[in-house]
Amino acid sequence: MVAAGDAGKGEADVAERLDIEPEMVVQELGWDEDVDDDVRAAIEERCGSELLDEDADEVVDVVLLWWREEDGDLTDTLLDAMTPLSDEGVIWVLTPKTGREGYVEPADISEAASTANLAQTGKVSLGEGWMGTRLAYRKAKARR
Repeated sequence: MVAAGDAGKGEADVAERLDIEPEMVVQELGWDEDVDDDVRAAIEERCGSELLDEDADEVVDVVLLWWREEDGDLTDTLLDAMTPLSDEGVIWVLTPKTGREGYVEPADISEAASTANLAQTGKVSLGEGWMGTRLAYRKAKARR
C-alpha cells in the first residue's frame, strides 16, 4: 500500500509510487488544463510510451482518472473505465487536494468504488495539488 506520507519525494519517482512499471499500458481519462504535467511526464517516462486517451480500444494495465467534484457521476465513469482494464489492472482516481477547486470528498470516492465493485487499496500524494486513490477489482472470497 502506498502511504500518503511519501509526498516529500521528488517527481522522478511519482510513477514508482503509482506502481507504474516499464511496458505497462496506461490510459488517461479526464485530462484538462489543470492536470499536473510533471506527473504525466513521469508516468510516460516510466512506462516507456505515451498515455492512451479515452478513444483507445486496447487492454490497459492502469487507468489514470483525473477527477473533480463537478465532473459528473463518478460511479458511471468508473464502470466505463473498467471496460478496457485488464484483470489485474488498477484505476488511480486523481483528485484535487483539500482546499483546492474541484476537491472531492474521500467518502464520495469510496462510495462510487464500492458501487462499481472496486476496492480502495491505497492513497498517495502527487505534488502540491493532487491526491491519488488506488482502486482495484474486489477479489472473490474463497469458498470453504
